[in-house]
Amino acid sequence: MSASLFRRKSPEAEGETRLRRVLSVFDLTAIGVAAIIGAGIFSTIGEAAAMAGSSVTLVFVIGAIVAGLSALSYAEMASSVPLAGSAYTYAYVVFGELIAWIVGWMLVLEYAVGNIAVAISWSGYFQALLNSWGVPLPLYLVRDPLSLWQEAQAFIKSNDPALQASYEAWVRAPRVLGIPLVMNLPALLITALVTFIAYIGIRESRLANNFFVVLKVGAVLLVIIVGAFFVDVERWRAFMPNGFSGMMRGVGAVFFAYIGFDALSTTAEEARNPKRDLPLAMIFSLTICTLLYVAVALVLTGIVPYSELAVPDPLAYVLTKLELSPRLRQALMAVIAVSAVIAMASVLLVFQIGQPRIWYAMSQDGLLPPAFGRVHPRYRTPHISTLLTGLAVAVPLFFSSLHTVVDMTSMGTLMAFAVVSAGVAYLHHKPMPGYAPRFRVPKVPGRWPFLGMVAAGLLWSYYLNPHSLSDLLDFTKGGTYWKYRVLLSVLIVVGYFIVRYNLSLLPMLGMLSAVYLIIELDVENWLRLAVWMGIGLVLYFGYGYWHSILRTHESSSA
Repeated sequence: MSASLFRRKSPEAEGETRLRRVLSVFDLTAIGVAAIIGAGIFSTIGEAAAMAGSSVTLVFVIGAIVAGLSALSYAEMASSVPLAGSAYTYAYVVFGELIAWIVGWMLVLEYAVGNIAVAISWSGYFQALLNSWGVPLPLYLVRDPLSLWQEAQAFIKSNDPALQASYEAWVRAPRVLGIPLVMNLPALLITALVTFIAYIGIRESRLANNFFVVLKVGAVLLVIIVGAFFVDVERWRAFMPNGFSGMMRGVGAVFFAYIGFDALSTTAEEARNPKRDLPLAMIFSLTICTLLYVAVALVLTGIVPYSELAVPDPLAYVLTKLELSPRLRQALMAVIAVSAVIAMASVLLVFQIGQPRIWYAMSQDGLLPPAFGRVHPRYRTPHISTLLTGLAVAVPLFFSSLHTVVDMTSMGTLMAFAVVSAGVAYLHHKPMPGYAPRFRVPKVPGRWPFLGMVAAGLLWSYYLNPHSLSDLLDFTKGGTYWKYRVLLSVLIVVGYFIVRYNLSLLPMLGMLSAVYLIIELDVENWLRLAVWMGIGLVLYFGYGYWHSILRTHESSSA
């Protein structure tokens, strides 16, 4: 049984793909930009600037470097494994079936589950746009029924004025057979629209995404160009007002803006030349987005004091501070509002394209039912998986606001990053037959650089707080120390393998960066992850393991 659990697949495609190879380097880069430029540049950038001051520019550079470590590993794998499935397929090639299933199950958190939060966020931007036009929607058409019902019940018990609007919306909602029609209508409509686009073909999805990307990048450039004329360079003198720790807190706030680049690798079987184009697109999209983030950060912190930027819509807020004619200011704010809606829609589209292709790859390997791997005879898309992805987003919108889904999504993504990075380090140490990447992560022997970095980190910690190491090892102290003890344990274990086998430094740093960010997430997310993993393992041993063996036997017989 153990041999079957860790059975690996070949890095090369088994025959021709049934999907349509139409994506060029430009199309793939646009997919990466679409996934990266979203709420980060329209919202999170303000929070990061408030933490880091003008050093927010360094924050985005550091975030790009951390994400880039994983991106390099993805690029190397993509240049050798021209198959759909992203990190799931890469894990199957390097570590075998069981680890691949775990990674694939984690990717469901990133794509299908994460898109629930994206759809809700898009709904919020859309509502703000309608409100700015004086066309507000009734509350029962922009909320999920469970949250609205809970707030209505709370109002009945407490008579809290803050909950009165929710109570009135629940009472006034139209009813069918006595059941109130309460739904987040904008979120449902955008989910249906992007699912339809993803269903009818990759060409149509490509054209829609390219259009979205050109519009939102154009809007960001417009803000940069107009804002540059109002920058006061004196504001940049407070470069690191909250110290080094404030800057590093900003890194945590913006890092997740970069994680969308992995959506590129799900389209490997639709790229014209995946071994060449996917690595280029990953590097191009990360570079373009970093430059845009840095430029916007410079403009924002140069126009208003950094402390004023902790607002939900920093770009729109900064426009109110410019000495412009009312008509021009109103036009620019309309552009920002529309761009924010377009930005979130493009993120939703890219992830709705990505998830079906992961399910398609898992079905091809026998781990999911054959229906997930069916390809539409006309549109050449995994149409059933696409429809199921749409339902996986739409149905939960009726039950919860799902604020906690964001951290769960991040955890799933970071686990995939860690596995892919570890896989590349393993392949550098022990290459496998058929693995011949056209792009390689620079191989830097890790033994002495890693020991030097650990020593420098210990000295830096001691400089900041001479008691930090003794406090860390004092197990009578609770609080957040447990996180650093977990990190220390990981460093010891991983460090042993790096030093023992002199593993390649860059992919191992990518893995450690992802693990560190996972540890920084709240412990509640670990509990939810344990439940999620339990469900996944039940599905694997109840269906996937046996059908995968059956498929292997059928292929051998043929």
